Amino acid sequence: MTRQPKGERNLDGYGAPVIPWTTVCEVLEQGTAQITQAPGSGGPGRHTCWLATVRPDGRPHVVPVGVLWGDGAAYFTAGAGTRKAKNLAHDPRCVVTVATTAFDLVAEGEATKVTDAATLERVAERYRGAGWSPTVRDGALYAQYSAPSAGPPPWEVYEFTTATLFALGTAEPFGATRWRF
Repeated sequence: MTRQPKGERNLDGYGAPVIPWTTVCEVLEQGTAQITQAPGSGGPGRHTCWLATVRPDGRPHVVPVGVLWGDGAAYFTAGAGTRKAKNLAHDPRCVVTVATTAFDLVAEGEATKVTDAATLERVAERYRGAGWSPTVRDGALYAQYSAPSAGPPPWEVYEFTTATLFALGTAEPFGATRWRF
């Protein structure tokens, strides 16, 4: 996350220091495969990023998604017929959350569909590096499989742009910090 915040606020009411922005960036740049560790294993553990969108009637919709963090952006995929894609077509505002070993993150922002071929290829290459093997065709990703809830291919790629980010410390020295972009 190379974007720099325009404002920072310590939300902790118990005297904990501000969570350093550089620390948040370092954790996200590691990639989601390294975000959390299984207790006692010393290796990568389970992680889940959650995407919250709003249905046209105002009801919330929350679903786990595979988010690629890094290079100053966050990316995820959605089949065109999925509820999340329909919601984002109606209203691009959304929230992405992820638990890390050091802190829980809540990112408020907007998701826009990526159509640029070069960006799609960069995203596909990063997914290939994470163990999924999509190819780029006709402005979307194709592969033999995806998440069971993703629907059939093609899978559209969305770029998530953060407007506000909250970090809530889960380990010493704890703390709670908000950044605005």
